[in-house]
Amino acid sequence: MDLSLGGAAVAELRALHSLGLLSFFVVTALVTLVAAPAGALRLKWATLWLALHLSVAAAASALQTTGLGGYALAHRAAQALLAFCLVALASTLLFSVILPRLGVQSPRIVREVLSVAAYALVLVGMAAQMGVNVSGIIATSTVITAVIGLALQDTLGNVMAGLALQIDGSVEVGDWILVGDKSGRVQEVGWRSTRVETRNWETMVVPNSTLVRNTFTILGRRAEKPALWRRWVYFGVDYRFPPADVIETVNEAVRAAPIPCVASDPLPQCVLMDFHESYGSYALRYWLDDPAVDDPTDSAVRTRIYFALNRASIPLSIPAHALFVTEQSSERKAIKAEEELKHRIAALNHVDFFDHLPEGDRHRLAAGLRHAPFSKGEIMTRQGAEAHWLYLMISGEASARVSVSGGGEHEVGRLKAGNFFGEMSLMTGAPRNATVVALTDVESYRLDKASFQSIMSAQPELAEKVAEVLARRRVELDTVLHELDEEALRHRIASAQSDLLGKIRHFFGLSA
Repeated sequence: MDLSLGGAAVAELRALHSLGLLSFFVVTALVTLVAAPAGALRLKWATLWLALHLSVAAAASALQTTGLGGYALAHRAAQALLAFCLVALASTLLFSVILPRLGVQSPRIVREVLSVAAYALVLVGMAAQMGVNVSGIIATSTVITAVIGLALQDTLGNVMAGLALQIDGSVEVGDWILVGDKSGRVQEVGWRSTRVETRNWETMVVPNSTLVRNTFTILGRRAEKPALWRRWVYFGVDYRFPPADVIETVNEAVRAAPIPCVASDPLPQCVLMDFHESYGSYALRYWLDDPAVDDPTDSAVRTRIYFALNRASIPLSIPAHALFVTEQSSERKAIKAEEELKHRIAALNHVDFFDHLPEGDRHRLAAGLRHAPFSKGEIMTRQGAEAHWLYLMISGEASARVSVSGGGEHEVGRLKAGNFFGEMSLMTGAPRNATVVALTDVESYRLDKASFQSIMSAQPELAEKVAEVLARRRVELDTVLHELDEEALRHRIASAQSDLLGKIRHFFGLSA
């Protein structure tokens, strides 16, 4: 009777024990899933040990009930598997939840080493409880370990090197490193090697001992500084153009509008690097915030430099030994000049306040136009700037934007081939009333005040016609916004025309 009661009590105790283990497992899983979903994968070992423990514990109970042999061994195995499950659960809580909450990121290899050590201690403890001479095993295993260590010294060296790399933080997952002449992003620091994925969709497997014994470069890392990598873009300009002009032109272009992945602090900087036979060697150095896109960003920077120099009529250098054998006859030059003049006059024909100009004056204006190309993303003009010229777009698309209260910008229109902007700045000297950004590569002509000054001086009456056109355009916009009647429209046009006429005469120095 006593024995049966004792057996029932033991069975009940085991059931409660299993229920408690299951409850602890469920709580740990829920906490991990809520606090650190990425750590859920670490529960796989705990799940495995739990399933094996329950299976072996059930088998031990069956052996005890039937009186068959092997109960003691099964019971010890169930206890060992229980301890393994607890180690796995504790590891998950410690490394996935507790330490990250404290701001401590533990390397993978450290987690694995500590977990294996904990499993080994469990086995040693279980062996000691079973009466096994643990000290003798340890002494024997020391000799065996020495033999194995000599045979696997390279592998063990890589393991210890990987442990050292992760403990001292020399290399972290996500770092871009340069090993020899190849660079890539670190994907994993494992027991034996470090996996590095290159930009060419290749994976380098670098033995950890190689990283420890040799010099390697971590790209874009500096203590207590943002992750930035300085890049150099080289170009040449011949000596006809002063270095100060080249440097100012390039600096202004690359700083005026952001370029994707180019840091604004520190600012990009153009420098004169060297003197060659027929040209000066320049470099634009900038700081890249994403090493994965080094070549595409270099290309974007080169494009910005090319368009900036082109607008400033500063061509890139040609080697001194280059020889052009195409014969440029006077007839061919005349044909090219005539074609270019037609393009320019066609662009001027889109500007309505030039309709009153005689043909001769249009030709003079066309001759004064300057080619002004812009690359995608460049700011063609900025709101509030004082720039006394007019832009005539011949290809591409641009966005006109105005600043809004509270910060930011609001798009008010799109500009395409045939459109023009900046007429108020050209005719009255007024600051720009909008920012225009190139949405694609844009080809345009630029007409400045100096080119228009001689025409206005020779024909002062032209100011009245220009003022009338500008006033009507301004008031027509107000009509759309405020639904003015015809009488109010005429009154506003007359008032605006008078105001603009005074500003135009003052800006061009014309007498009333």
